[in-house]
Amino acid sequence: MRFTIKREEFLKGLVVASRAVASKVAVAVLANLKIELNENGLFITGSNYDLTIKTQVPYKLNGLEIIRNYKEGATLINSKLITEIARKMESEEITFDVIDSTIATISDNRSEYKLNCVRPEEYPDLDLEPNGTSLTLTKADFDSLVSQTAFAASLKEQRPILTAMNLEAANGVLTATATDSARMARKDIKIPDGINFVANVPAKMMIEVDHLLEGLDGVDVSFSDKKALFSLGRTVVASRLIAGDYPNTKNIVPRVTNYHLEVNASDLIKAIDRANILSMDRENVVDLSMNENGVEISAKSQQVGSAIERVDIFKYDGQDLKVSFNSEFVVAAVKALNCEDVTFAFVGEMKPFIVQNASDDSVIQIVTPVRTY
Repeated sequence: MRFTIKREEFLKGLVVASRAVASKVAVAVLANLKIELNENGLFITGSNYDLTIKTQVPYKLNGLEIIRNYKEGATLINSKLITEIARKMESEEITFDVIDSTIATISDNRSEYKLNCVRPEEYPDLDLEPNGTSLTLTKADFDSLVSQTAFAASLKEQRPILTAMNLEAANGVLTATATDSARMARKDIKIPDGINFVANVPAKMMIEVDHLLEGLDGVDVSFSDKKALFSLGRTVVASRLIAGDYPNTKNIVPRVTNYHLEVNASDLIKAIDRANILSMDRENVVDLSMNENGVEISAKSQQVGSAIERVDIFKYDGQDLKVSFNSEFVVAAVKALNCEDVTFAFVGEMKPFIVQNASDDSVIQIVTPVRTY
């Protein structure tokens, strides 16, 4: 295999595919990218089994020749090394030449590297064909699904199912849900009728796909029993699904609430951020005190002192109420709503409460209070 390629386009492909290569690999061959040149262009594949990314660099792009002086073939080469080499070379073009299937020469007009490479037959056989139930999502819809829910998924592997985003399609609605058991985020978007599926997709994979959508109009998605496949532009992303039943979150949202607070989102975040300076020995816990005369956010530290922030502009309906919560959870929920004013609805001091945009019922956030006594 041999080709001369525009360095910038080659580097873009390497960076995209290497997102799927783990920093520590259990199988040595997966430290490599598969680089394959055929009649359709250059294809670069990276995988860690759980996530696979395959991206294409075409021969021509917008009328500009990208790949020239080529001979078709395939090889496996260390992901980290080839990406760093392409990044640090300064010429406009790079020549990639595989000699006797064991050595790859990477050169430009001033540098030359020789890297050991591996025969392509040693790379695992990866299923990148769409099957199962399919639908197309616009970039705006996919971005809202991810940005308004994925942050609430767990980062801990003790309960793998909680690291997933649960996607459920029925009756013309796609619902995305994420929870780490202390909070929950749920987002609905409209889809065509007749599409039905349930899939638990790793939240970090959904975030990865959302990053790759930059500059594109949308994504084609297919779900089978064991994998989710995302086709976006010249790139295909396959992710394993997380096995198991997702927790039943349908009844978590309180149906009746007795206390309601409406405040400016930016003012609230700033007040929480300032009060949070003194919450270091309470694991980011702050107190929200409310009555019809005032709203205060406070924090205290036995070692340092205390802080009180008063919110000047608000609308409150209910009796006196004080709720303690993890400030990071509430700030993340408010930011995800992406609105000017945010509404809180409470059942009581220790009951999960609602955080939402009063003018958008497609998204809802739930946060569980923290007991401080």
